[in-house]
Amino acid sequence: MISTFVADLRSHDGPAIVTGDRTLSYPELVARVERLAGRLAGSGVGPERVCVVALERGPEAVIAIAAVLRAGGAFLAVDVDLPDQRIASLVAGADTLLTTAALAQRFATLGVPGSPVLLDEPGPTAPLPPGVAPRSLAYVGHTSGSTGTPNAVLIEHRWLHDYLRFVARDHRLGPDTVAVQLAPLGFDASIRDIFAPLVAGGRLVMLPRATLLRPDEFFAALERFEVNTMLSVTPSFLTFLARHDDAARRLRGLRLVGTTGESLRPFLASGGRRLFAGRLVNQYGPTECTMTAARFPVPAQPDTGVDLIGTTIDGVAVRLLDGDLRPVPDGQSGEICIASPGLARGYGGRPALTAERFVPDPFGTPGARLYRTGDLARRHPDGNLEYLGRADRQIKIRGYRVDPAEVEGVLLAHPAVTGAAVTAATDERARTYLVAHLTGDLAEVGDAVLRAYLARTLPPHMLPRRFARLSRFPTTRTGKIDRRALTAGALR
Repeated sequence: MISTFVADLRSHDGPAIVTGDRTLSYPELVARVERLAGRLAGSGVGPERVCVVALERGPEAVIAIAAVLRAGGAFLAVDVDLPDQRIASLVAGADTLLTTAALAQRFATLGVPGSPVLLDEPGPTAPLPPGVAPRSLAYVGHTSGSTGTPNAVLIEHRWLHDYLRFVARDHRLGPDTVAVQLAPLGFDASIRDIFAPLVAGGRLVMLPRATLLRPDEFFAALERFEVNTMLSVTPSFLTFLARHDDAARRLRGLRLVGTTGESLRPFLASGGRRLFAGRLVNQYGPTECTMTAARFPVPAQPDTGVDLIGTTIDGVAVRLLDGDLRPVPDGQSGEICIASPGLARGYGGRPALTAERFVPDPFGTPGARLYRTGDLARRHPDGNLEYLGRADRQIKIRGYRVDPAEVEGVLLAHPAVTGAAVTAATDERARTYLVAHLTGDLAEVGDAVLRAYLARTLPPHMLPRRFARLSRFPTTRTGKIDRRALTAGALR
């Protein structure tokens, strides 16, 4: 048996969670987690029971997630701003719903069995377990499925606590850490965002979603709460902030920025590193591997010609393999295959997909597994991994294999361009070509000018045929550029 990370919270004092109008101390946080965990246990939440947490972002959602884990169950957090149909597809197969009286009626039709546990109403309680079995389920995350139906990713307890402690240690988090929560609930990076600072005894600042979408309000909040850490921010959000004329000054209090979810290379190529005087860390890891497999501390003068994801975190191995699962020589491209105690069990209800992605590790101990990510990388002589993009995002143009991120990086270096995303389209003769979707002050910058600018550094086959000018990019709920929406627009 192992204890949950709630034990770590008991060892801290002082403010734990801060919002615009209230502060929750560590003793108060632990007491509320224990009380709610007892209620959840009294409602049947325990090992292998999945509890949907359907709450507005804020301290109550943090308490709820921690309470599910303390009760020995598994949480499935949802962003309540999502459409009902989307939420229904995420919570299929769950055992219990935890919500508020105000939201209960809305979620009554989701198909979660039994009466919901209402956060703001009393209920029966039961004794709590002293610990939790390492191989029991901790949480259910989701990735986008090729059919449009999200894939449920099943993560166990055995690695979660060690992982959060590693993040705190590796990022030098401590009682002086003031971290702002950015990743939406339901996105696995929110677990790192929320609990790594708390495990370290730091302070977690939670802001309304509307504040995150307004740069002036967001910058003012960073200054008001003396935020010094952002653990899980997408490069797209950093690009959004960088468009503010005074961004570098307003971000000067940050001593650590951890990026996640997308290639950092286009942001660096646009000169984004100069925004931060403190540390900038590029984090890489799929949902299927408990958030992080490798990370790279970006130097003050980065090499923008490569997308480095660095070296593996403690306990994790990355093998670069060919299609037959044979190692490729250093310097050559191979698929990133991850060996880790943090590997998911697999995909809920998808045994064939699980067998395809989670395979026996031919280089590990008997019974060890590898997760085949579908991402490509090569290993540099110094051991750092260079990310080469998705195997399924590589575009073949006239026989040449093109990485869209390379074209995006050059475009972002143009002074009039504030955002760039490159997708593929097909013409009436079935020929594949590139489309560059751009934001910025481009009214006086014609296609020919952009193409000539790119031609200074890129070969002809990497030049986009079309340039689409946008006022803003469509984004997913996690803040990434929605490339499917861009592609659909290009085909109309």
